[in-house]
Amino acid sequence: MEKKRNAFTGSLGFVVAAAASAVGLGNIWRFPYLAARDGGGLFLMVYLLLALTFGFALLTTEVALGRKTRQSPLTAYGVARAWWKPLGVLACIVPMLILPYYCVIGGWVVKYFLTFLTGSGAQTVEDGYFSSFITDTSTPIAMTIVFLFLTMVVVLAGVDKGIENFSRIVMPMLIVLIIIISVFSLTLTHKGDDGAVRTGLEGLKILLIPDFSGITVRSFFSIVMDAMGQLFYSLSVAMGIMITYGSYMTNETNLSSSIGHIEIFDTAIAFLAGVMIVPAVYVFMGREGMQASGPGLMFVSLPRVFMEMGTIGIIVGCLFFAMVLFAATTSSVSIMEAVVSSFMDQFHMERRKAALLTGAISIALGVVVCLGYNSLYFEITLPNGSVAQILDIMDYVSNNLLMPVVEIATCILIGWILKPDYILDEVQRNGERFRRRGLYVAMVRYVAPVLLAVLLFKALGIL
Repeated sequence: MEKKRNAFTGSLGFVVAAAASAVGLGNIWRFPYLAARDGGGLFLMVYLLLALTFGFALLTTEVALGRKTRQSPLTAYGVARAWWKPLGVLACIVPMLILPYYCVIGGWVVKYFLTFLTGSGAQTVEDGYFSSFITDTSTPIAMTIVFLFLTMVVVLAGVDKGIENFSRIVMPMLIVLIIIISVFSLTLTHKGDDGAVRTGLEGLKILLIPDFSGITVRSFFSIVMDAMGQLFYSLSVAMGIMITYGSYMTNETNLSSSIGHIEIFDTAIAFLAGVMIVPAVYVFMGREGMQASGPGLMFVSLPRVFMEMGTIGIIVGCLFFAMVLFAATTSSVSIMEAVVSSFMDQFHMERRKAALLTGAISIALGVVVCLGYNSLYFEITLPNGSVAQILDIMDYVSNNLLMPVVEIATCILIGWILKPDYILDEVQRNGERFRRRGLYVAMVRYVAPVLLAVLLFKALGIL
């Protein structure tokens, strides 16, 4: 069975694919906003500390579990301990919920990329452009199908010929684009309506220099929770992705070293996203402009920034949305692969049938998400106090509820039922030295479950 399983060609293939999965919309539209809001350098320090401890433990657990069981999330937990198979079902539901609305957002990116590519970027700053687009009954659905088709083409090609080759081609292009836009962002200068001249380097200071003014125990706790929540998006943990990719890792690959490379790569890309966005938004919109996040940042605020740049703004906007499209596609590929692999392992399907089934489910749910902005529109107040419609509800259930629950249960299974040696033996199977062994044990048994529980209680409005 193991011999027939697809695999990455080596360590580089795994690292590139895993890093490509980690570099998604969360890094681009959420990380810069949180960094600017939560004290700049202070948020960066907290995030880096959590990435090297909390994130490292969760990432190590999932990758090692995947390689040890040679299974996808739906079946891996049952192989590890039969009575824990239901946890695999929850772990598989997460990517199945995320994929449809991720493809909807990916469709929005396709629309904006084509708009800037055709030289019509000025339309995107017209009053109500974004809202009129997403409330349309046909165009968002068409764009969603286009984005899902791009994702399926890669997944259908398989692990090494599809996912790995795609990641090897796209990631260098993505990195080059991010660096180009980041450097350009730092060179910007603009005189505002108030007569004040703002520069990109001043915006960079907001991102880098820790701001301790007004910091209280409660506000610092909020920063820690924000950074920890961001790690789920950044490292692609609790989505079944890293279990799936771990199952494709060769036995000869140095697992500990590979995880270290993913940590470095992901943190660097998240930081560059901040350098790319924060200075540009600050230059043209001031500090108040940095209050936007998510769709508001990417599809409303940033197009206005590009148009403020003059003629070159069309080019920069086109490059930006091309970069976002690359990032969104690499992440959607990994999300879809987690579901496809689960169907293949559980129901012994061929890849083509599993991918088509996943695509059909995603299209059906994606249409519902699109219609959630027009004919199916409604609003409810979530336990955390935010007002939500269909897309927000799916995001809340998957990211704020199921993901912490899956990871808490995973920590209990590995830390207390199977014991940490279950994972440590896999990490050190080739005689590799695991330098952070003690840290891993402490995190998976004690620290991570507590932090995850706090994150869950916060999402439920208890804290």
